[in-house]
Amino acid sequence: MEFVVTNSCPVLTPSERKIVDVIKSADKALADAVCRALEDAVKTAAEEMRAVGQEESAPAMQYFASVIHQRMYCLMCGADPDTLKGGDPEIAYHVIRNSQNIARHYWSADIEPYPPKPV
Repeated sequence: MEFVVTNSCPVLTPSERKIVDVIKSADKALADAVCRALEDAVKTAAEEMRAVGQEESAPAMQYFASVIHQRMYCLMCGADPDTLKGGDPEIAYHVIRNSQNIARHYWSADIEPYPPKPV
């Protein structure tokens, strides 16, 4: 399937619309599953920490989210999530730049994204 880039919104064919809908549905299901897994991890850790008298030491959801973030970053870059080896620095550059642009554009972060790579 080929999409032509224009300055206006493309009008999708019925077949293209179905593809978009399937992908959006899968994206939503995945995001929901990750959120449930994070909530489960927090709950399980809190229960297990309480059982050993260390409830105040239970990690927050942000800890588990950062673990998932790092593993997904490695997978996107082609690295081994357990050893962090073998990643593609070119992909890493683009992933980091994208994150910087999101922070700057949507959250008004005072950050200067990496400059574009020379062509």
